[in-house]
Amino acid sequence: MLDKLNVLFQRYNEVNDLIIQPDVISDRKRYVKLNREYKNLKPLVDARDNYLELSSRIAEAKMVLKEEKDDEFRDIAKLELDELEPAFLELEEAIKILLIPKDPEDDKNALVEIRQGAGGDEGAIFAGNLFRMYQRYCESKGWKIEVISMNEGTAGGFKEVSFEVTGESVYGILKYESGVHRVQRVPATESQGRVHTSAASVVVLPEAEDLDVDLDMKDVKKDTYRAQGAGGQHVNKTESAVRLTHLPTGIVVECQDGRSQHKNYEQALKVLRSRMFDMEFKKKQEEQAAKRKTMVSTGDRSAKIRTYNYPQGRVTDHRIGLTTYNLNDVIGGEIQRFIDELHMAENAEKMKEGTDIV
Repeated sequence: MLDKLNVLFQRYNEVNDLIIQPDVISDRKRYVKLNREYKNLKPLVDARDNYLELSSRIAEAKMVLKEEKDDEFRDIAKLELDELEPAFLELEEAIKILLIPKDPEDDKNALVEIRQGAGGDEGAIFAGNLFRMYQRYCESKGWKIEVISMNEGTAGGFKEVSFEVTGESVYGILKYESGVHRVQRVPATESQGRVHTSAASVVVLPEAEDLDVDLDMKDVKKDTYRAQGAGGQHVNKTESAVRLTHLPTGIVVECQDGRSQHKNYEQALKVLRSRMFDMEFKKKQEEQAAKRKTMVSTGDRSAKIRTYNYPQGRVTDHRIGLTTYNLNDVIGGEIQRFIDELHMAENAEKMKEGTDIV
């Protein structure tokens, strides 16, 4: 383990020297890549420092026990060993996790798309519930949300809503939410009190940077139209809504939430880049998921991942078999436990399958 940490420490120092070189600073793509690598290596370098310090203290305590004749010194050394050795074992386990190769996309911002699924109006209402759940969760993390587009449901909620989330390692955290979310409850429109099952789908994409996608604007068809809203002051009397079609792939992106055509165009371009990037990224995810049993961080976004059962106050994540009975808290944005458990399950899978260490 120390050999691996020493190699990474050497690389950390190399990157630290490189990012201050004028030729690297002038090469934006290389500079951004090296800065990201530097940031990712820092926790491993800190862990190495702790590893060396604990190793040294344990060795000193063992030396005292071996050579010291004074009982008082020996007792102090034994007490120190009793404290240091469990801490050292805990640090080793933490380092094993840190050594698991990190997905380079995890540090990125995210684009989230929620769509009404089965269940008609109730599916749209549930999509609205999920949107507010993520809104509150993001607020608790100090992240910023910006709505890109929304299509409201006739009875409330959304037929579709897309938004951008910016903050620290957003994609690496929210990626576990991709998939079909199912709700079981009595809809407000149900007169006989019967429980219905409805659904909404969530897609989380890593935000593509200009450096990630080689987008030729000659391949993009731009159309403008009047935004469709809920009426009143939100009705747009100018053609501010934008539709972009990427002709080679057939990807279509529409943005209408902004008040200006320029704003909508910029947002649509951002989504288009992310969807193009995601096409390749999804292939990689599917290859990874094929090796694992639990579909954690999978490319299969049609999979049912979680059920919210209102009569029982129950939430179940089907990928890891985790069930809680705090539905109101979860819908209120408290989803961290699910994300933490999924992250641990993914790390356990990687370690079990013998993922190569960086």
